[in-house]
Amino acid sequence: MFHPYSLTQIILRRVYALLVGILAFPVMLFRSDRARFYSYLHRIWSKTSTKPVWLKMSERGERIFY
Repeated sequence: MFHPYSLTQIILRRVYALLVGILAFPVMLFRSDRARFYSYLHRIWSKTSTKPVWLKMSERGERIFY
């Protein structure tokens, strides 16, 4: 149902998130919604398949506690 992204796509997503985060840092210092922005970048960083990030994290968390 969900397909994983290739390693190239994952690396490109992470480079994109890193560059946008670094370039936006001076502007985001003065904004009150910076937590939401960096949360969005974290979702981009964490995404490795077409599965929603929250679903992937909940499946991974289940193995940690049990």
